[in-house]
Amino acid sequence: MALDEQDIVQAESRLRKKASTHAVKARYVRTLGMIEIVLNTGVRISFPPGLAEGLSEAKPTQLNDIVVSPSGLGLHWPRLDADLYVPNLLRGILGSRKWMASTLGAKGGQVRSDAKAAAARENGRKGGRPRMTKAAA
Repeated sequence: MALDEQDIVQAESRLRKKASTHAVKARYVRTLGMIEIVLNTGVRISFPPGLAEGLSEAKPTQLNDIVVSPSGLGLHWPRLDADLYVPNLLRGILGSRKWMASTLGAKGGQVRSDAKAAAARENGRKGGRPRMTKAAA
């Protein structure tokens, strides 16, 4: 089945109606170091690029070039080959499931608490972490 431009425009229009909230504009605000998205409702949301998959190591010149998809549901950074889905951004999901899990796991490992300190002291009393042997390496 071949699709022409008219079919695509109609499909995007149907999709936009189904997903009532969508982006109409996006930009990188260099002075704030934030990505700002303007929604069709007039609401503006922003987030630091370091929190989003594919944007954390980007330079400001790369972040400036944002393309809003015709449906308004996607944001694309051509220079980074990075994409974000607007409905997920509104849910606080800033990357793929795997990326989010690894990011949240790394942050969880950095948490300092009394319980974690007590567990480390107890482990130390037992001799600490076992040394790796050549066979295990």
